[in-house]
Amino acid sequence: MIKGLLFDYGGTIDTNGLHWAVVLKAAYQKFNIQVPNALFSKAYSYGERNLAINPLVKPSHNFYEVLCLKIKEQFDFLRDNGFHIDSSHIELIANHCNQFAKETVANAKPILEHLSADYPLIMVSNFYGNLNAVLEDFGIRNLFLDVIESAVVGVRKPSSKIYQLGIDRLELLPSECLVIGDSFIKDILPAKEIGCRTIWLRRQGWEDDLLEKSYDGVSDIEITDFKDIKKSISSVISLIS
Repeated sequence: MIKGLLFDYGGTIDTNGLHWAVVLKAAYQKFNIQVPNALFSKAYSYGERNLAINPLVKPSHNFYEVLCLKIKEQFDFLRDNGFHIDSSHIELIANHCNQFAKETVANAKPILEHLSADYPLIMVSNFYGNLNAVLEDFGIRNLFLDVIESAVVGVRKPSSKIYQLGIDRLELLPSECLVIGDSFIKDILPAKEIGCRTIWLRRQGWEDDLLEKSYDGVSDIEITDFKDIKKSISSVISLIS
């Protein structure tokens, strides 16, 4: 029987299955910034890497502040590669994306509230050291028993060790835990490796190869909308029994 739930955050709860590169690229286009996909992908990866290895994000930063830092890093990379964007667009894009995340989390909140009444919830995320502040700002931190964050615990997905930390916090067996995430490589595969059940929020990744047909059937359940999680948990329980 399923006794505990472990959630990914970024790309799962805050975007309803959209990779953040997809969200940011759409925001660029909204403000008529046309960056070729290949160049944008490199700028996105550069920004993520810099935020991961440099102490730019402070524990008190909210998500808007993270977005400003993230986009500035992307703009710096683009400028260094001959694609200049006026810095005034940083706040425009950050505001737009922050509002999108805020609304998406607000839509997810009633579902999380319902689930937290029946199961202990653990957050397991690759994040920058300020996830507790972000969750508090978006009004859902109280729904999680604990937050296992890569920058804090020193382990990053796709290592299954970070999910094992969440399982240990629940004091359950892996077979008693259900993992919900948007990334096959970073969520579903490591969770399956240690014996958890999984729900894959399989909507729109950034790289097409993350949605290869070879991944079909690996996760216990696949969904395309966060709101389908409640009935999907029932389906997983039926599979077990």
